Amino acid sequence: QVQLVESGGGLVQPGGSLRLSCAASGSIFSVNAMGWYRQAPGKQRELVAVINSGGSSNYADSAKGRFTISRDNAKNTVFLQMNSLKPEDSAVYHCNARVYSGPISYTRDYWGQGTQVTVSS
Repeated sequence: QVQLVESGGGLVQPGGSLRLSCAASGSIFSVNAMGWYRQAPGKQRELVAVINSGGSSNYADSAKGRFTISRDNAKNTVFLQMNSLKPEDSAVYHCNARVYSGPISYTRDYWGQGTQVTVSS
């Protein structure tokens, strides 16, 4: 029904940058909030950043000042620009989207498959 596909992950050196993208497609009337979560091996999944339909955003303390979340509403796409990357940023990053299926409907949350980010020298 709704599919989220992430891209942009990879291997970078400490201090480097990556830009993650997540595009939602399928039976979508509109997209409410979109966000990025990450999970490292043996760790709980944590919220990295979230942005609502009006453009307001929130970040985890570890991401503030280094990461920027943005979105293209026309393309139902959310981005995460990650700068000054640290080894502790290494994780699988998952996109989340809260989606309306119609003008009169409840929202449903959808998740992408994840994209690996590895920060290592």
